[in-house]
Amino acid sequence: MDLQTLTYVVVGATFALYIGIAIWARAKSTSDFYVAGKGVNPVLNGMATAADWMSAASFISMAGLIAFYGYGGSVFLMGWTGGYVLLAMLLAPYLRKYGKFTVPEFIGDRYYGKSARILAVICLIIASITYVIGQMKGIGVAFSRFLETDYDTGLYIGMGIVFIYAVMGGMKGITYTQIAQYCVLIFAYTVPAVFISMHLTGNPIPQIGLGSKMADGSGMFLLDKLDATLKGLGFSEYTTHARLSTFNMFVYTMSLMIGTAGLPHVIMRFFTVPRVRDARASAGWALVFIALLYTVAPAVGAMARMNLMDTIQPAPGQSISYAERPQWFKNWEKTGLLKFEDKNGDGKIQYVADKAKNEMVKVDRDIMVLANPEIAKLPNWVVALVVAGGLAAALSTAAGLLLAIASSISHDLLKGVFAPNISEKSELMASRVAMAGAIAAAGYLGLHPPDFAAGTVALAFGLAASSIFPALMMGIFSKKMNKQGAMAGMLVGIGITLFYVFQHKGIFFIADWKYLQSWGSNWFMGIEPNAFGAIGAVFNFATAFVVAKVTAPPPEHIQHMVEDIRIPAGAGAATGH
Repeated sequence: MDLQTLTYVVVGATFALYIGIAIWARAKSTSDFYVAGKGVNPVLNGMATAADWMSAASFISMAGLIAFYGYGGSVFLMGWTGGYVLLAMLLAPYLRKYGKFTVPEFIGDRYYGKSARILAVICLIIASITYVIGQMKGIGVAFSRFLETDYDTGLYIGMGIVFIYAVMGGMKGITYTQIAQYCVLIFAYTVPAVFISMHLTGNPIPQIGLGSKMADGSGMFLLDKLDATLKGLGFSEYTTHARLSTFNMFVYTMSLMIGTAGLPHVIMRFFTVPRVRDARASAGWALVFIALLYTVAPAVGAMARMNLMDTIQPAPGQSISYAERPQWFKNWEKTGLLKFEDKNGDGKIQYVADKAKNEMVKVDRDIMVLANPEIAKLPNWVVALVVAGGLAAALSTAAGLLLAIASSISHDLLKGVFAPNISEKSELMASRVAMAGAIAAAGYLGLHPPDFAAGTVALAFGLAASSIFPALMMGIFSKKMNKQGAMAGMLVGIGITLFYVFQHKGIFFIADWKYLQSWGSNWFMGIEPNAFGAIGAVFNFATAFVVAKVTAPPPEHIQHMVEDIRIPAGAGAATGH
């Protein structure tokens, strides 16, 4: 069976499975829609959490960024993994014990006012929409290759698929769909890694293969050969190249860590289990399932870069003819994500660091994981499996994010503030309408994303880090933090972060809407926009504590509530209805 037909069969089968599960687990109540009826097994919830968290940025983009940034790309591994541990230890059990459906609902109660709840919803929507843009980039990349069409068409089709099963199933449908998607994505990620590691180093375990000698008889270690290949073509060494500066890497890592702990679509998953101890258990299981992919990612990145260089520019002065380019090259050219320009007219492909001589004018980082099996000439079924895995990763997180947005609008704004007597049926309909609107908005912005999938997601993490995370931490661990302090902190944190990001990326990430261009790229302390969330969080904490000092303390019953949340015993049923 040829590659294209096999890809249709494999991807079609997985989509049929996802949609079938969504129909089987269709949400019939708001409890089903928001928290899957609070009856999900901790192991299954851990698997669903892993799929929810390991988005297109993890599956498609992270290894691609590691492939091109090398050591500098490690910020994504350290930040996202460390952030998940932070979430599991400091936030998830306490929020589950409190028992409300959504993060804004907790903030509204903790800071005793609808105004705090509304502000939390606004911050959540801004961060989540930005995150969905990153998923839409991944969906567009995967669908464009799968259907052999341009990126924009692939994105429109992907939006339709997300709409069908996310809007229909709610959290209950999404949970069981994500369990299936995790199985698909982890199998799709590790199988080709095993094949490629075996081919390059003779070792079937990718994590060990990364530090092994090449199987070509050269006696060189894989990373040493990759360093030598890149240096010979004028690129920076793979193993030592920092991401702009050590300080920028530190701040970037911190932004990703605390952003992970502040993103509501992952926090919501811990409301779906019956008890607090189940929330802790599912957090542990999720970390195990996440580690299966994250420990393989560095090997995938390095091996993908090695295969790419060996195929296009094996060594200085050894260039392949464009007319004789391999089939994988032709396939990705159709998507517009790989472009060649014959600058010297010799008909050969020059892929070097010198921009004036480099003829590979576009190599989108987000294609590396999907293209790697084709570059390595693996069997067609492996290539088809990887495409299905990339789609599973993008779709699973997009669905979780869209649910977080929908619940914020329908449950926190509509029912919680503007129409408290709304019927359950009307609230459910409002959630689905909000989700459809979020898909449309994120899809439109995803046509021209501000960065690669992982870079766009990093912006979302920065926005969550500067707004939601400090409010949650202070709400759980500071009895004296009052409404005025928390709200001032959120406004300052997200305000300064948006100002910095939009100044460099354009308002709503539209390049033509940049402002203060005379400032140029004069970054604050050398920190890039994608990493600025940690600085926003510092301003948030500082503002909150200063304002809290000069305003009235929270009511006595709120202080008792905070003490009760931190007592590690039992949890009542969710009180959203």
